[in-house]
Amino acid sequence: MEGEAFVNLLRTADALMQGVAATLKSAGLSPAQYNVLRILRGAGPDGLACREIGERMITRDPDITRLLDRLEERGLVTRSRDRADRRVITTRIADKGLRILKDLDRPIEELHVDQLGHLGEQRLRSLITLLEAARAKGR
Repeated sequence: MEGEAFVNLLRTADALMQGVAATLKSAGLSPAQYNVLRILRGAGPDGLACREIGERMITRDPDITRLLDRLEERGLVTRSRDRADRRVITTRIADKGLRILKDLDRPIEELHVDQLGHLGEQRLRSLITLLEAARAKGR
């Protein structure tokens, strides 16, 4: 039974992510890049160190530095050395990155409603509780 649940979880996540990836493609973003931009938007003007971004990622990216390089090349993030500790590089979301996220907010929200809205609020709350419990045990 547990194996069947596990496989269903993976297949469902993959099916849902295909819709997300297709929506992000219009902005030229991968799901990982989108995740980084959302993390940095949530961090506010102080930004985050590379390590902190990696800790908050939905899926672990072994080369977060390269991911940030690509976002910086596109002008979506800025990076600067920390004044207190020159070894630390702080990454912040740029105005261009904020605009892209703003443009994506509604399409992503509509996608999530389309993908999961049919479950209804009570079933969604149950699903969230079950997934959180599985994730807590899976670490």
